[in-house]
Amino acid sequence: MVCFERYVAIGDSATEGLEDPDGNGGYRGWADRLAQHIADGQDEPLDYANLAVRGLRLDEIRNTQFDDALAMKPDLMTIFGGVNDVLSFGCDYDQLAATFAEMYSEARGNDITVLTFTMPDPTAINPFGRRLRDRMFRLNDLVRAEAARYGVIVLDLQAYPMAGDPRLWYEDKLHGNPLGHERVARGLAWRLGIARMDESWAEPLPPVSTRSVREQLTEELDWAVTHLAPWLGKGIRGVPHGDGIVAKRPALTLVSKTRPDVPRSLDQSTGSGKLMPRSAARRAP
Repeated sequence: MVCFERYVAIGDSATEGLEDPDGNGGYRGWADRLAQHIADGQDEPLDYANLAVRGLRLDEIRNTQFDDALAMKPDLMTIFGGVNDVLSFGCDYDQLAATFAEMYSEARGNDITVLTFTMPDPTAINPFGRRLRDRMFRLNDLVRAEAARYGVIVLDLQAYPMAGDPRLWYEDKLHGNPLGHERVARGLAWRLGIARMDESWAEPLPPVSTRSVREQLTEELDWAVTHLAPWLGKGIRGVPHGDGIVAKRPALTLVSKTRPDVPRSLDQSTGSGKLMPRSAARRAP
């Protein structure tokens, strides 16, 4: 059975946890949930840090998070990014591939298990999904290629139609909702071989009745006014989407195990448990 002592997550808003509220004004997200699944699936304690900051492009993740992550000497690292690059004009895919290769090779050279995932088909999620599809698939292709070169574990969400179900996505159509984050976390835990994890994370959601064209148009108009316009406005003004945001868990922190008497179902999980400061009595870092 696999076992990890130190898990460090780096990335952008997806890894930070938007839009999966933690009930205390912050965000939980798939990385926190994955840390919980790992902690619950092994006897050994797990320390976890999350350095992700929303809005960052891949080179910014490399320049502001990667070295700090390596310094924590993790045995597991999740590296996810590139979506903000492909959503921007003039994305340099060759540079993206080179940056992924640099991080993957250095992490693997330090005997770190590296885990990542691809993006699902955005066609059913976002009104502009058809236009984004080729960009996302090109990003996925280079992630898979560089991951294969360096022995990085990939959860290939593009291969699972369930991952594109709009019910797993927040109303901004860019970030997962709590259920979406939990599905990703369970899929990643399954790919790692964590105890009690199976492929049930990929089960389709129950069918729903088809919405009318009018309902769809109303929803898309509301999305454009509420989410798209402000997002574009920030980009035009040159305002960073993560301006003023800092990492939510910049230091390794002990993940407490979920109480065994608390039931946890696939689609009703509240995600991660509490995080406790590292005890001075525990092992040295």
